[in-house]
Order: sequence, then C-alpha cells, then structure tokens
Amino acid sequence: MFERYVGQVLALPRPAKRLIALLFDACLCILTVWFAFCFRFNDWYALSGVQFLTIPVSLLIALPLFITFGLYRAIFRFMGWAAFSTVIKCVVIYGLVYMVIFTIISVPTIPRTVGILQPMLLLLAVGLSRFVARYFLYDAYSEILGEGAQIRTLVYGAGSQGRQLVSALGHSAEFKVVGFLDDDAGLKGMSLNGVKIYSPDRIEQICKDLEIRTVLLALPQIDRSRRNEILERLRAARVAVRTVPDIGALATGQAQLTDLQELDVEDLLGRVAVRPNLDLLEQNVRDRIVLVTGAAGSIGSQLCREIAKLQPKALLLLDQNEFGIYSLQSELAGDDGEPPFPIVPLLADVCDEQRINTIVETWKPATIYHAAAYKHVPLVEQNPAEGVKTNVFGTLVVSNAALAAKVDRMILVSTDKAVRPTNVMGATKRLAEMILQALAEQHPGTTFSMVRFGNVLGSSGSVVPLFRQQIRRGGPITLTHTEITRFFMTVPEAAQLVIQAGAMATGGDVYLLDMGEPVKIIDLARRMVELSGMTVQDEQNPVGDISIVTTGLRPGEKLYEELLLNDNPETTDHPKIRRAREQFLAWPELSSKLGALSEMARDGDARRLKEALGELVPGYSPLERVVDLVSLRQEVSW
Repeated sequence: MFERYVGQVLALPRPAKRLIALLFDACLCILTVWFAFCFRFNDWYALSGVQFLTIPVSLLIALPLFITFGLYRAIFRFMGWAAFSTVIKCVVIYGLVYMVIFTIISVPTIPRTVGILQPMLLLLAVGLSRFVARYFLYDAYSEILGEGAQIRTLVYGAGSQGRQLVSALGHSAEFKVVGFLDDDAGLKGMSLNGVKIYSPDRIEQICKDLEIRTVLLALPQIDRSRRNEILERLRAARVAVRTVPDIGALATGQAQLTDLQELDVEDLLGRVAVRPNLDLLEQNVRDRIVLVTGAAGSIGSQLCREIAKLQPKALLLLDQNEFGIYSLQSELAGDDGEPPFPIVPLLADVCDEQRINTIVETWKPATIYHAAAYKHVPLVEQNPAEGVKTNVFGTLVVSNAALAAKVDRMILVSTDKAVRPTNVMGATKRLAEMILQALAEQHPGTTFSMVRFGNVLGSSGSVVPLFRQQIRRGGPITLTHTEITRFFMTVPEAAQLVIQAGAMATGGDVYLLDMGEPVKIIDLARRMVELSGMTVQDEQNPVGDISIVTTGLRPGEKLYEELLLNDNPETTDHPKIRRAREQFLAWPELSSKLGALSEMARDGDARRLKEALGELVPGYSPLERVVDLVSLRQEVSW
C-alpha cells in the first residue's frame, strides 16, 4: 500500500512534488510552534490556545527563505551533506529573525522562550524529514523505478579514491557497495564509513558468501605487475572487474570518479608496457613541423596524441577520412579550441602525387610518420590492387615528396606480417620497407627508417573490441584457430615506439620491439571471459556461460607471426628496441620492377599481382600453400 502511494507521488510532475514539499514544511512550521508552546508550559497545550500571531509569522519567514535557498530544487532521495548544510544555514537565518521578533523585541502574551524553542524544533523537524526521505524512502523509490536489483559490489582499495568512490556510489541505482578489499593487514575487519574492510587473501570465499558480482578497482598508483597479480586473483573469484578512470583524466576533468570503465587492454594482456625514453621521444618532434599520414587511423591518431604532448612547432594531420580528421583535430585542440601550436587538418589520398607534393613542399615538415595503409588482412587479400596502390605506391609517393622537399626524417609504420608474408597485406608492407631501404641507400640526405611491431590491442580490427561485443551478446567467441598466437602491444606503446625508433635511425634501419613471448589468442579470450565475471563453456565445464568456437583460418592468415627475417638483431640505446639490417633490392633494379607492378595494379589483375609480389618479396607464399601447411601441421599433431 505504501509503495503504491509512493509510486503515485513519483508519477506527479515536478512542480506538484515541490508544492507537496512546501505544504509539508508549512505543516512542520505549525506543528513546531505548537510543540514550542507545549514545552514552554510543560503540558499538552491546546492548539486552539496557541497565540495566532506566531504561526503566520513563522510561515511568512520560513517558506520564502526555503524557496530562496533552493530547498525544493533538491531531489530528496539523492540529498547529501551539501544539501543538509543548506538546510542548517536556512533555518539558522530563520531562527535569528524569529528570535528577534518574539524574544528580543517581544510580543505581549507570547512567551519569549517560544522564539528560541520553535526554530530549534523546526531545524530538527526539517532536517529529520530530509533524512527520512534520503535513507528511508530511497529503497521504496528504487524498487518502484526498477532499481531494486542493484549489483552487489566490492571496492578494491580503501584509500582516498576508494572512499570517494563509495561515497559517490551511495546514490547509484546500479551498484550496492557491501565492502572494501585492501592489502593492508592492519585494516582487516575494520569499517570505513559503515562499510567493512576485508582481506583479499580469501577473496573467492568472500565473493561467494557476500554474493558479489562485481569488483571495482580503485588503485590509482599501483604498478603493473602488482595489478596483474590482483587480476589473477579476481579471475578465480568469477566476478566482473571494472576500474575507475586514471588520475590524469580525473584531474583534468575529462572523467568523473563514477565513470566506471571496462579493463583496459594492458590489463587484458597482462604484460608490463615498455617505458618510453623521453629524450628519444622529443628528439625529432619538439619545436619541429611534423606530418602524420593516416592520422585518422588507430596508430596514426595515437601518434598524433603522443606528438601533441611533446610540443611540436606544428602538427599536420593527413588522411582521406573527413570525419576522422575532424574528430582528431577537435580532440587535440582541447575544450577551449586553442591549442598551443597549429594543428592543420589535410584531406588527401597518399596515392595523389600532386596533392602530396604540394603539401610537403608547402609545409616542409622536418619529420614524417607514414602510417597510412590498408592493414586488414582478409580485406586486402580480396582487394590486392588497392592494397598495392596504397601500401606500396602510396609509400613511394610520400617518400619521393620527402626527398624533393629535403625532409630530415621519414619513418614507416610497418608490421610483423611483413616477415615471410603469407598474405598480400604483409607482402605490400615488406615491399614498402624495401622501397625505403633502397631510397636510404640512394639518397642519404633524408633518413628513412621503418618500425615493425605485432598486433595492437584496442585498435580498429583488434580482437579485443570483437571479443567484448561477443561476450556482451552472450557468446560464442569466434576464433580462427585454437593454436593461433600473436605478439601484442598497446596502441600508446606502439606509437611511442615509432617515435623513439625514428629518433635513433641512421638510414635504412628496421626497428622492432622486444615484445617477449607471443600470446595465444584463446588464452586472451579466456581471460576476457573470466574478468567479465563469467566462465568458459568447454569439455571441462559444459555448463559455462560463454563458448569458444573455431571458424578456420582466414585468407592469408598465419598461425604464428615473426618479427625478424634474420636472427641478427642489434641492441640500441633503448633496452627494449632492436635494430635489424635486412636484404633488399638496389633502387635501379627495384624501380624498374615497381613500374611493371604499377601497371598490374591499374589493370586490377589479382593473379598477376600476386605472382609479381612473389618475385619481388622474398618469402612471400600464396594462400594455397599456407592452407596446405596448416592442414599438414594438424595431421602431424594428431
């Protein structure tokens, strides 16, 4: 019955709700005047005997003050300390005025003590009414509004950020915080703002006993290795894990504490990122004009973000994606739209020789980062002519423009798929590398180099967004092969590597990151499922939540990727970056073969293009051979 009446009140328009609150406060004014007389005469004083003047004076002072101070603009069930402090200030002002009238000035037949007692009673009554609405009616409101099924949650970290998060989530209809987890043994069993602190040593049992579905990480300053240890514990507890924004985003106002996020790709990967060398980052960027091609792409846009932090003289954003360039320019310009250096959006196709020459000659950049390319393996396999045009001849156009304008450095963003490629995309990227190697030998005035790295988690085409979408839908997760493995890094890490490696280049260098051991994609999928609070359905667990199915290798796809053609990497000034010197065709020979390849690309003859790539790129093997090798590998393993 009570809930039905609450529901009817909630359905009223806001002006009607405010009127109800105002009438309620008017009743409190009348009741507190009566109680003041009762306390004065130490007996239940007849309401009809109350001196009439005390009631209208109370109403005429209180209600206008309450309206002026905004007491009826607040939503009672979300009232916090700031709203209660406003109530106190308002009633104190009311009390001073009421006391002046009935205690200091005095009115005949009205006891002076009424002027003191009534404001005190009114403060108690108004404050208590808001307290009841906040803490008693909240549950009824939540149930009526469909918010009753809150997610039982633990907050990992009882530090300042954890305390602020719990306070902020006190108004949340989604989460119900039932405890803290903290590594400090001295805090075990204690309470913080009424919330108990537990030790993470028994996290599996705690989550089971408290019916926990989600753990929120509030650990802003913890190192990556320790964070990985915590995530491994939480995987076993079968709870969903979410995290709060980083300190930088909170400090700059780009995020709120309650903007809870899914785990970032570094958490999913479980590896410690390579720390950048600031001197190498700044060397070819600070106070220089920098051009980034493919600036709207995953790697290109992150390159621009990293470069913008290093204060270039000007940053040129080149891409044929109009909306992507607009969005990136707006992001880099900041909230006020006035960046500290020029950010120039340039719409262009890297295959448009005249346009690229005009841009490079006009702006004369000191450094060019060439990230424009088609990178999606199956799509390039089905569209080989476009892959050759953009990845090979787009690189050649930008390289020639750099030579003509005497650009100091040009760095090519390459891929591990360029090593013994089994697909058109990898073959075209290796051929692009060979172009820069040949030009570096022919024209030492411009330093050409390339950076080769593995898969980038979180980029467009990455498995992470796909797996997340499939997990939200309830599965299944699709893999091309259970044995497929890849080298991984994050987008910021990849962008920083490109900048640092370019600074170390002497000409014709191939740089790569010491990325450690490759990761099996199926292990990554399992980690994502378990950190989402679910289990994998397999032979050992037939009642699991998410199944994993294999679909077969896609056209041109390899089971394993490599970073080197030859086992001869050299060390560099960066402990995690290696340099390789690899074989290539001299420019006169390569140039003539590129002319024939260009004609084939214009004709769109896919078969001839692949044959020509096979002749140009050592180690390039066609799709049919790859499929046979995979089948043979499976037969041998069986």
